[in-house]
Amino acid sequence: MDKLTLGILAHVDAGKTTLSEALLYKGGALRTLGRVDHANAFLDTDDQEKERGITIFSKQAVLPLEDVDFTLLDTPGHVDFAAEAERVLGVLDCALLVISAPDGPQGHTLTLWKLLERHGVPTFLFLNKMDQPGVDRQSLLSKLRGALSDGILDFSGYGSASFWEEAALGDEGALEEYMEQGRLTDHTLRRLIARRRVFPCLFGSALKLEGVETLLDSLSRFAPRPRWGAEFGARVFKISRDPQGARLTHLKLTGGSLRVKSTLPGVEGKVEQIRIYSGAKFTPVEEAPAGTVCAVTGLKGTAPGQALGAERPWAPPALEAVMTYQLILPQGADPHAVLPRLRLLCEEDPQLCLEWKEDLGEIHMRLMGQVQAEVLKRQIQERFGLAVDFGPGSIVYRETIAAAVEGVGHFEPLRHYAEVHLLLEPLPRGRGVEIASACDQDALAVNWQRLILTHLAEKSHRGVLTGSPITDVRLTLVSGRAHEKHTEGGDFRQATYRAVRQGLMKARSILLEPWYDFRLELPAASLGRALSDIQRMGGETGPAQPLGEEAVLTGSVPVSAMGDYAAEVAAYTKGRGRLTCTAGLYRPCGEQDKVVEALGYDPERDVDDPAGSVFCAHGAGYNVPWNEVEKHMHLAALELGGPPSTEERPEPQQPRRAVPPSGGLEADRELMGIFEKTYGAVKPRAFHPPPPVPPRRESREAAKPPKGKPLPSGPEYLLVDGYNILFAWEELKTLARDDLDAARKTLMDILSNYQGFKNNRVILVFDAYKVPQGTGSVVKYHNIHVVYTKEAETADSYIEKASYRLSQEGVRVRVATSDGPIQFIILGHGALRMSAPELRGEVEQARVEIANILKRNNMKLPSGPVKAAFEKARGERDDLSVSERGKREQR
Repeated sequence: MDKLTLGILAHVDAGKTTLSEALLYKGGALRTLGRVDHANAFLDTDDQEKERGITIFSKQAVLPLEDVDFTLLDTPGHVDFAAEAERVLGVLDCALLVISAPDGPQGHTLTLWKLLERHGVPTFLFLNKMDQPGVDRQSLLSKLRGALSDGILDFSGYGSASFWEEAALGDEGALEEYMEQGRLTDHTLRRLIARRRVFPCLFGSALKLEGVETLLDSLSRFAPRPRWGAEFGARVFKISRDPQGARLTHLKLTGGSLRVKSTLPGVEGKVEQIRIYSGAKFTPVEEAPAGTVCAVTGLKGTAPGQALGAERPWAPPALEAVMTYQLILPQGADPHAVLPRLRLLCEEDPQLCLEWKEDLGEIHMRLMGQVQAEVLKRQIQERFGLAVDFGPGSIVYRETIAAAVEGVGHFEPLRHYAEVHLLLEPLPRGRGVEIASACDQDALAVNWQRLILTHLAEKSHRGVLTGSPITDVRLTLVSGRAHEKHTEGGDFRQATYRAVRQGLMKARSILLEPWYDFRLELPAASLGRALSDIQRMGGETGPAQPLGEEAVLTGSVPVSAMGDYAAEVAAYTKGRGRLTCTAGLYRPCGEQDKVVEALGYDPERDVDDPAGSVFCAHGAGYNVPWNEVEKHMHLAALELGGPPSTEERPEPQQPRRAVPPSGGLEADRELMGIFEKTYGAVKPRAFHPPPPVPPRRESREAAKPPKGKPLPSGPEYLLVDGYNILFAWEELKTLARDDLDAARKTLMDILSNYQGFKNNRVILVFDAYKVPQGTGSVVKYHNIHVVYTKEAETADSYIEKASYRLSQEGVRVRVATSDGPIQFIILGHGALRMSAPELRGEVEQARVEIANILKRNNMKLPSGPVKAAFEKARGERDDLSVSERGKREQR
């Protein structure tokens, strides 16, 4: 029998828990109906939930039907506990979004919809409270399709001609089936729902049990059936404790099975008990198959969002608190004794982000709102006997950097040794912190590289303006050094932290502040006041949308300026206005200097995050300030190619992953063919970087890079990192959003013309390392060669090896890329580097000179791809390359 996990989500007061109760009752899992207002609902087991009449913690219930076993996960509907609801989404096979029919889609409904879309969860909709007067079904459907998706399909009309017509629009296969058979099979409907092309919508009243049986039947027939793997895999979505204090790891098995007394890879402890919860009660089992949602005792160190076994890692949460509050302890309480107890709460809700500020002697926590603060105060009182309070909230700022910079860290007290060099690069807004390695295995062993990457990921690194966490930064390991006898794991932790900090001290830092995305519904007569207020706050709005006699205004506004604007809205609209805010992106702070001065953070006095390094001389360690450490380092510094650029790094089509060199070019005959055809047979020789310098201070002179060799005199090769260039040129980047193949072909045409004029040899390299079983390929396109790398080989890795081989064979090599680490590496090979803007300048110059030549010969420059890309002209493409036109000129 199939096992499916169904999550029930809704805006607060939409009737979600009442519907859960009705589904369990109609499905035979409950004998009597409970009610939220009677404080006896089956899934509201916590005292505060019963008192407040809201769901605070996600709950599980088992619902066995004839052909499928459902596990219902009831989630909180209040916005203050939205993070708890988001943690559940990663284990759902499908979701049921409940909407109050009299109210229609609310602001939090839109937030939940975006989260479901982000996690790719197939979704059913249930419009509740249809028994209330004044509810119009067609009007509701129109609102839902306008606010959520055109794929919302009224399943109450199942079987009618109009139903099949609308369903068949899901994709071409469904349309063909409908044209042939006049209807769709259940299998096809299930496929459309699984791919989020169709969203079944049903109607009823959970309190009166109307439409509940139809909903159960639709879920049983059309909910997608996932396929589970044979290898063990699981996802942790919640940590809690039972009334006896036992730690519970709530997880969903996504492959294999789990038995009692088994141990899990990478997890401390062993499985003592497997519990299948339904409400407050549970049933212990000896073994749980794939698809089961259970709670496990005996495991230590697990955390929400953790992937176990063969399961892939989760994406970081999209919702987070933007306000931090001081936790005020009762008189005489010792903070150091309280902190370990509070960390138990942070295990259950990691987004509380507990922080001990040593310099102030204060404990701070991040909260979503006032209701969460009240719930948390009572939790602390009941569990730990502490009557705490919260101070006024303050904004959670973040920091980033304006341009790429190298950070170096060295840790060498007596009998210890570690050195780390990192490249810090800015990323587009909302990307967070990315970690990668471009360090060769011959320079630093893989085990040390992995340890450094672990240290980069294990903590939230703080900026140097206000001590706020950094974001939108890529940290790339480019080099490092260990000692055979004296290096220990903790040495690299110190060197890594110091390298990050030293890089931040050198960089131009930018303070970021959080913004709210808001939705404001209000009478049309109050629209002018609202627009004026948003403008005063420095916010942004889109065009107002009419909604009957009301208007809907959406936009963004800084959190610091919003304040208690919801109360103002209620006042000037006489209670008719509704404001909903959700956390948006972080943006540069408009009053950076003022905020930095007010917070008064001094990075050089921060003893927890030192930026200097420790070196050794005459048997004793000594400190070197951050602004002098480059003079003492044992490895050469990066050359980043001129003054730092303020441009943000372009977003690649596929996220690059660091792959160490995987052997010489001779290992791949197909990729090697291009070089043998152009300059003859090549003797096999493995790729080796320059030999490392011994890690001693007296050998520092030897660590200086050798003087550059004279440029080879052979034919010039230009190696082009395809995706890096494609997404660095704005015109091609815009084209790639609509058609990536067209963007690639346009770049190939541009470089064909360029090579025809420059008379060099262009090799255009595209990443294909994610293509399963890909062996790589080389194709001749007009007069250039286009390389698609093999599986597990990035364009960076290919270019690195190719530039080294060509340089060693007396060939002049230039590499076009804006990737900092690869620029640094190819420079050491004797190759010349060229950034994306520099290549664009050369291509544009070539185009102008070509046009002048043609003009002198009374010929017109056809509207080819170069002109289309750089002058944004539209017209027919001319496949005639410049090289062919040159031959005509000579004739």
